[in-house]
Amino acid sequence: MDFNEFKKAVADAARQMGIPDYELYYASGESTDVEAFGHEISGFTSSVEGGVSLRCALNGRMGYASTQVLSAQEAVSLVRRAAENAAVLESEEPALFVDGSQTYEDHPAPAYPLPDAAALTEKVLELQDKLLGADPLVLPNSQSYASSGTQTVAIFNSRGLDVSVSAGTAEFVVAPIVGDGQEMSNDYNFKAGDPAKIDFDELVSKAVTDAKNKLGGSVPQTGDMPVVFAPEAMRSLLATFSSAFSSEMAQRGLSALRDKEGQMVAGANVTIVDDPFFEGIAMPRPFDAEGSPTHKKNVIEDGKLVTLLYNLQTAAKAGRTTTGNAAKAGYASKVDVRPFVMYLKPGQISEDELLAQAGNGVYINSLGGLHAGANPVSGDFSLQSGGFLIEDGKKTVPVKSFTVAGNFFTMLSHITAIASNLEPPRGGGSTGFTSPSVLVEGLTVAGK
Repeated sequence: MDFNEFKKAVADAARQMGIPDYELYYASGESTDVEAFGHEISGFTSSVEGGVSLRCALNGRMGYASTQVLSAQEAVSLVRRAAENAAVLESEEPALFVDGSQTYEDHPAPAYPLPDAAALTEKVLELQDKLLGADPLVLPNSQSYASSGTQTVAIFNSRGLDVSVSAGTAEFVVAPIVGDGQEMSNDYNFKAGDPAKIDFDELVSKAVTDAKNKLGGSVPQTGDMPVVFAPEAMRSLLATFSSAFSSEMAQRGLSALRDKEGQMVAGANVTIVDDPFFEGIAMPRPFDAEGSPTHKKNVIEDGKLVTLLYNLQTAAKAGRTTTGNAAKAGYASKVDVRPFVMYLKPGQISEDELLAQAGNGVYINSLGGLHAGANPVSGDFSLQSGGFLIEDGKKTVPVKSFTVAGNFFTMLSHITAIASNLEPPRGGGSTGFTSPSVLVEGLTVAGK
């Protein structure tokens, strides 16, 4: 039984049991993952995953149930289990469902043929051969990876909502390890999209160059100095502190941005955007995990916090309208709040011009210890870092084994310049993050 047949069976069962309000959330996906080590395939997995969750309102209480089996018998059982769960809950929860009269933006997913398992394996071996042959310093334990798959999300409810979206994508990753006989370093690079349009030579070249540039690094001097965060580093910071933009976290007292909507929280040159239709992403999302329409929005605009991100429940609690940012980690997960693609709006200057403005300082392109060294609630961070010295406005020698410390929310007010080099987002599931390079004044670098 497919989902269309299953939802009809659920509707019949709900009607027979006298349940007027309910919602079905369906998610399914197929994926193939291949990895290469040496000149051989070292790993291969192929999976099909998915299922359905049901939430229903009964006597002022919400009941929940989920299943991976789509059959007429299971449809009846699913409705019965959800109703039974609602009956035993002690707390009331408002029945918030999206009606079927919504209007959604039309942003079709990119369409291109995906490789089958055999073709994907061939692609990975080709990529691995290019990686191992790219430079004499590339070590045999370097690896290549590829993933190809499709995903479908659908929502159906008792109020006429019936929406779905499907997409597929492929991603290729290289992870070179280089060594000069005295030390080793590593890096990675990735590309996602149409396999026929991905330049493997370019993919490998950047990763190997970045790994080689880490060799021979020294420890910089300790001090407060200008810091340029490369796109990959600023992206990591934005992802780490993104929970501060969640209304759910704010209402729980776990966000430094609580009660600051409408206030200046960053420099006037800072705009942070959340965009479910970011150009090139695999699955543009016209609706969120509750079926509410989504839209591109400035979360911070010219330094002012315009809005936190809301779902139906947090919006109702705050007396606001949902921003269409309901999210689910999986079909059976609870509804929470997350961005789609969150990014710092790029500026008008090149990274070289940004470096020239910095004068002397450090350029950071790698950050470590984000889970232990960053506090998403307070915004404080002290992180292991690597990158280059900036001398007379140019990147010079590599530096490593130092920490950069500060406060993310204070840092947003000390971004003095933003480059134009916005990169494709990186992130799992329905959430991604990206950023151009930024220049920040007055951060503390602890080296020697």
